[in-house]
Amino acid sequence: MKLRHWITALVLVLLTGAAVFGWLRTREAAAPAGSEGAAQAPGRKFLARKAVAAQPSQVDLSPLKTARRMAALAGTPEEQNLAHEAEKVGDHEVDLAFFDALRTAQESHPALSPDAKLNADRKKKAEAALKEDQEDVTRLTRKLAAAPEAQKDNLQDQIDVAKAQMELDQDELDDAAEDLEQAGGDPQSKIKRLQAEHEASGHGETQPGSAVNPHENDYQTHTVLSVFRAWQALRDKRAQLQEARQETSDRQRQLNTEHETLTTQVEKDKESREGAKQQAKGFAKANTAGSREESKAAARAALDSLKQYTSDQKNLADLGRRLQDEQELSDIYTNWIALAGTREQTALHNLISSLLWILVVLLVVYLAHRFIERMFTGVTAENKRIDTLRAVVKFAVQAVGAVVIVFLIFGMPSQTTTILGLAGAGLTVAMKDFIVAFFGWFVLMGRNGLRVGDWVEINAVSGEVIEVGLLKTILLETGNWTDAGHPTGRRVSFVNSFAIEGHFFNFTTSGQWMWDELQLTIPPNQDPYTIMEAVESVVAKDTEANARQAEQEWQSTTSRYRVQALSAKPAINVRPSVEGVVVSVRYVTRANERHETRKRLYAAILEVMHGKRETAK
Repeated sequence: MKLRHWITALVLVLLTGAAVFGWLRTREAAAPAGSEGAAQAPGRKFLARKAVAAQPSQVDLSPLKTARRMAALAGTPEEQNLAHEAEKVGDHEVDLAFFDALRTAQESHPALSPDAKLNADRKKKAEAALKEDQEDVTRLTRKLAAAPEAQKDNLQDQIDVAKAQMELDQDELDDAAEDLEQAGGDPQSKIKRLQAEHEASGHGETQPGSAVNPHENDYQTHTVLSVFRAWQALRDKRAQLQEARQETSDRQRQLNTEHETLTTQVEKDKESREGAKQQAKGFAKANTAGSREESKAAARAALDSLKQYTSDQKNLADLGRRLQDEQELSDIYTNWIALAGTREQTALHNLISSLLWILVVLLVVYLAHRFIERMFTGVTAENKRIDTLRAVVKFAVQAVGAVVIVFLIFGMPSQTTTILGLAGAGLTVAMKDFIVAFFGWFVLMGRNGLRVGDWVEINAVSGEVIEVGLLKTILLETGNWTDAGHPTGRRVSFVNSFAIEGHFFNFTTSGQWMWDELQLTIPPNQDPYTIMEAVESVVAKDTEANARQAEQEWQSTTSRYRVQALSAKPAINVRPSVEGVVVSVRYVTRANERHETRKRLYAAILEVMHGKRETAK
């Protein structure tokens, strides 16, 4: 083997070995924590929860939004269970965030701008007017129930006017409240409005699988293209899940910082609250009027401190629950990532398996080539014929290998029979000449075909065969057989379809006999009958042996088909002309002896016509 052959074989073997190693490494995909059971375990652990994240000025809805975005990627039942639980936990955390934001807004008293103060005054006046209207309507309604019939119409009119005024005051109150909210003087209203929008959404769950990549479910197939698309889709899903888990980890760190800060603040203010309570008790025992005033102030301060402590404790508890929700979300995304990773690893395993089969096919094709080369080495036959046959066998092996590789890459078509039928019909029509020429080569390579060096006639062109190719045959032209032909030096090519659709004559095989013809003109001053008899005698005597052998061969051939025996005796045809009598003599001769036979006959006929040879009596 040549060096390049060794290099090619070594590369194929190394690639095959690497593919086998990768196939073995990815064969047993590590099951995610708990596998299917773990995917369903959160359903037993997280009972009807919802998600969270709160910021000082607004409520963070990202846990629920992220959970719903991930739920759209859930394609399998296990993933749908995880998505369902993630939405529950995320919704629960958002509800807690709203409660914390409302509590914080109640405790805070932001500094009001001049516009906010005006709107606050408008709101107070509108609230007072509305309360007064409501009292008037209530009073008139009671009075109407106890009034005589004569006063009821008048009271009803008063009630209608009061209700109309109440509607106007209600509109004024709503307008003032909206202006105050826009001016930043009423943070509770904004949070309540966001909470109402959140509740109005009905906590509806996202339809699972609405954004699943359709190629994702092809991870168990065994075609390169499908498995590669599935592997890519699963890798993208895992990247999105990792991003969601990272968001959860970031929120968890932020909440943990807030929890530690609030815990430190509560511990720091604990002693001051105890001191305020003791001081309030001491002032409560005092009897003087001044002491009573001081005790009331101390009691109010202690009460405010206790309320603040209670609020801090509630916020601390909510932060703890929110941290727990974030941890549960992180666990859900971790399990989900493990599920997607398992399927991704399965897809990678199948992809490597398909590539391994492709390498095996390439290796088999390469070994088949080497075997074909070795099989044809040392075969004693015409070089052109052996080269052509070797090329045909190699082409067949390559074609089979290419078809197998195409199927491994793209897979079998869904309508294989129909597609193959239509493709075969189209190729047959489009490549008719090529196909007929290809099969014509097999006819020419048969027992009664052509060999290099044969003297043949194809489509009225005669010559010597110098090459029989896979698609065409090449002759070295020698002219028409009825003439004293000599090589013209021209190469004539014929598509091999003539072996099936046309005909050819091979004068080198056992059927090498041919009818040749010569013509002569007898002048008017000579006796034509005497010369005709002499010519017939000369031709018959010269071709007697050939005629006898040709008749024997024809008889052995035609006896199998019950055909009447053929005669090979010379035949003379006479026709008059202006110059004299034209005599045509047809006789049988060997194809390779036609020139010598014609030369002898012409010489003998000239001797007869000039009286140099004694004519037959």
